[in-house]
Amino acid sequence: MMSEITVDKKIDPKVLNHPAGLFVLFFTEMWERFSYYGMRALLVLFLVSALDEGGWAWSREDAGVLYAWYSSLVYFTPLIGGYIADRLTGARTAIVGGAFLMTLGHLSLAFEFVGQWSFYLGLTLLVLGNGLFKPNISTMVGDLYKKESKKDSAYTIFYMGINAGAFLGIMLCGYVGETVGWSYGFGLAGIFMLFGLLQFYFSKALFGEIGSLHKKAVKHTENKAVEKESLTTKEKDRLIAVSVFAIFTIVFWWAFEQAGSSMTIFAKDYTQRVLTGEWATLFVWVNFFLTVVPVIIVTWVLGLLVKQTFSKISLSNSFLMASFVIIWAIVIWKLYGEFSSTDQIEVPASWFGILNSFFIIAFAPLISKIWDTKFNPSGPVKFAIAMVLLGAGFGFLAYGSMSIKSGVAEASVSMFWLIAAYFLHTMGELCLSPIGLSYVSKLSPRRLIGLMFGVWLFASFIGNLLSGYTASSIDSLNEMMGLSGFFLLFTIIPVGAAVIILAMSNFLKKRMHGVH
Repeated sequence: MMSEITVDKKIDPKVLNHPAGLFVLFFTEMWERFSYYGMRALLVLFLVSALDEGGWAWSREDAGVLYAWYSSLVYFTPLIGGYIADRLTGARTAIVGGAFLMTLGHLSLAFEFVGQWSFYLGLTLLVLGNGLFKPNISTMVGDLYKKESKKDSAYTIFYMGINAGAFLGIMLCGYVGETVGWSYGFGLAGIFMLFGLLQFYFSKALFGEIGSLHKKAVKHTENKAVEKESLTTKEKDRLIAVSVFAIFTIVFWWAFEQAGSSMTIFAKDYTQRVLTGEWATLFVWVNFFLTVVPVIIVTWVLGLLVKQTFSKISLSNSFLMASFVIIWAIVIWKLYGEFSSTDQIEVPASWFGILNSFFIIAFAPLISKIWDTKFNPSGPVKFAIAMVLLGAGFGFLAYGSMSIKSGVAEASVSMFWLIAAYFLHTMGELCLSPIGLSYVSKLSPRRLIGLMFGVWLFASFIGNLLSGYTASSIDSLNEMMGLSGFFLLFTIIPVGAAVIILAMSNFLKKRMHGVH
């Protein structure tokens, strides 16, 4: 099966020494992440905002519970979506169907003012669409490559696309939602989800048979003898390794996903965000570079793709270029508004969320190059490094929160602690998340690849659910142990997990059977 679906030699031309198809998937995933992270940036803020501010005036606890279920279910449905693609539709059709459902979901969210049913319908459509989309686009990335050694680098580049979308979604949806209106922020994500759907649909010429449901594969599913084919000992060992890595990702995402809940609340209610005089001017210029540099980098990647592929997929490239014209227009409008009021500025609470994505866009190319050199540690070591960096980030938050008394609902501590935490969390994420995707692709049997990506994302479902419920208890835990103690939990547990996975290193290497 591998020889049928892996057609490196047919993927021509190359972009940055990778198949051009990687960058089509890069931009398709970018718009899906724009959708998810734009929604994530607004959800808790919208729910807890007062009625006269257009919100629903929910308690932090109730908002945290809804956030827990939304952010976790988008990682549960891929388990079903991967199976559907493997058996019924193929990856490409599943991606198109998922993108269409998510576009409808954002349209429904944009009309949340007509009734709560519209908001909940929108969330449901996003969850279902993500289930079809998420596991199958990751599968297609792996299928572009014959050489397993190239996959760590490829998935790191792909991960840059994920976070370019996250960066733009948080920055633009967050800004529009907080300054213009929540419905406009929700709807903006839908516009770009539609562009992502169209640019992917019209790029089929680059992929050949990759992502399609092969006739031979269908015959296999119809043949009961093949369907019941037993896993080999090597395959079983490798699936054990994937499962162990998945268990550790639960711990990672349980802590990391505080970014959309307790860390957002910390930014909103406990961080000094009103800047005046020189500090306001400094922030405007820093934010200018934070905004413009990543957009320039991603636009440069777009230019490389268009230059190499316009003759083959002109319509796809046209939709992609149109979407970036709109992006630049919104960015310029946003920056103009900020430069017109430099005497005093209130940093939006959603702004801190862009730091994670900015750091990934800035450092992913460097990390990708490191993984291509001899300084490329084993998977267990990368996971352990990720856990330590994650714990260290929360250590900064715990230290910065020491001055806040237990049970206090508001404070004004320096934004330095949040910025430092996001930087360390990002470095940890780069050592774990793209590497995990790569290992699923390298270690899973071909006939189970979509399902295994679904299983991998199911681990994220558990982590996100636990994360949201933990965050919903921030007020009660704050009264019990203070915010410093609350964040210290997220230091101790990930560092403990790092020690455990290092101790299991030899066990895992044996079951990976030579896969590095």
